[in-house]
Amino acid sequence: MKKNDLVEVTIESMGSAGEGIGKMDGYPLFVKDTFPGDKARVSLTKVKKTYAFARLVELLEPSPDREEPRCVQHRRCGGCQIQGLSYEKQLLYKEEKVREDLKRLGGFTDPPVGPVLGMDEPYRYRNKAQFPFGKDKEGRIVTGFYAGRTHSIVPETDCALGIRENQTILKMILDFLNEHHIEPYDENTGKGLLRHVLIRKGFATGEIMVSLVINGRKFPQIEKLADRLFMIPGMTSLTLNVNQKNTNVILGDEIIPVRGQTYITDKIGDISYRISPLSFYQVNPVQTEKLYRTALEYAGLSGQETVWELYCGIGTISLFLARSAKKVYGVEIVPQAVEDAKHNAELNGISNVEFYLGKAEEVLPEKYEKEGIHADVIVIDPPRKGCDSACLETMLAMAPERIVYVSCDPATFARDLKLLCADGSYELTKVQPVDMFPQTAGVETVCLLSKLNAKQHIEINLDMDELDLTDAEKKATYQEIKDYVLEHSGLKVSSLYIAQEKQKCGII
Repeated sequence: MKKNDLVEVTIESMGSAGEGIGKMDGYPLFVKDTFPGDKARVSLTKVKKTYAFARLVELLEPSPDREEPRCVQHRRCGGCQIQGLSYEKQLLYKEEKVREDLKRLGGFTDPPVGPVLGMDEPYRYRNKAQFPFGKDKEGRIVTGFYAGRTHSIVPETDCALGIRENQTILKMILDFLNEHHIEPYDENTGKGLLRHVLIRKGFATGEIMVSLVINGRKFPQIEKLADRLFMIPGMTSLTLNVNQKNTNVILGDEIIPVRGQTYITDKIGDISYRISPLSFYQVNPVQTEKLYRTALEYAGLSGQETVWELYCGIGTISLFLARSAKKVYGVEIVPQAVEDAKHNAELNGISNVEFYLGKAEEVLPEKYEKEGIHADVIVIDPPRKGCDSACLETMLAMAPERIVYVSCDPATFARDLKLLCADGSYELTKVQPVDMFPQTAGVETVCLLSKLNAKQHIEINLDMDELDLTDAEKKATYQEIKDYVLEHSGLKVSSLYIAQEKQKCGII
């Protein structure tokens, strides 16, 4: 086989990115835009020794699980990798994806994965979208979405996953740019003004935010544009976001108010949230409530617990938990998000929460080791890359009764759970996938880690201050003690500390 060869293949399964997988004499082919049951003619695009990538040329026999996509651009855009698959099969695929990652990457033999919580209407669910602006080959100003793995804009003002107001707003802005001869940003030259438009909507409140991401600090005739935009029902906030860096990062750090507030509000359950252009806020509020209620259930709060939420953003989960806990501490690295979290606590009249600015892997050890703040329950909602190892080690040292892990990436989720459960301190009790991103390969997951029965475990406190041991020798000592205790008593060592230093002695 070589590049550009045409072959016929039957798709048997799906990969982690939603691509179909078929085999030619045992040789795997990964084919985007195909699904199990498809028989297709494909062209090889990249040939490796043990596998190849291919693109769909012709669908010879469609899978019985195929459905007609609502978006005509779904293949060019690449944002909805599995829109052509029936929603029932999408949910089964995501459930199996979580289960297989926990088995293969986490080492769990039979992970307790429940059926995915899906949506009644799996379209028009996104409360946020970021649209790049540029020019097409004919020199016309366009907006839409980047084609997969490129910065080529697929022209489209309406997305089947987004709010209907997106189309109205984008057409207004396109007309305005043409009328006033305002150039979009050109990545190649670094010239031009408008880079992106960020649009957000509060589903519970109806409030709409528009933020123009610009390569400068002023936007010509901005008041006239504001007059037009504020004719749209729900328009609440118009701002400029300054990004003059030669970077792929969409948003800059500076927000310039134009009209209305610099934020919108929304509600999840009975908790209100203030959302600024830079705030992280889940894009699917309908499913977010299901996710948070599951996290609350898993936390098992009675009103007497101290809870830590790591990677807390604008305090969405923290405030959801606070009404059922004694005290909640949140940690977040983004300054604006911490400010929003504090405002959100005040907005809801919640006083038993406290938010810290900094990296979770730095703040948590400091508060635990220096100030002695413990945790009955720890809730973590990390970015796609998962948790820092120092953060995981401190969590184990704090030894909360329960750890609730919310994840947007099954692979890093499985990797982190393997570390948290490695020494036998915690058991993976429940795993609940939630379909936050219908029509895509993404899946959100929440799980409960329960501390195992104390009668089967032992904690050992070592005083090594007078011993001149290297870190490697301490780790070796840690492992020897664990092995000895297990062999002679049947008990597992759940945690092992160096007295006074308050450091974990060993490796997980």
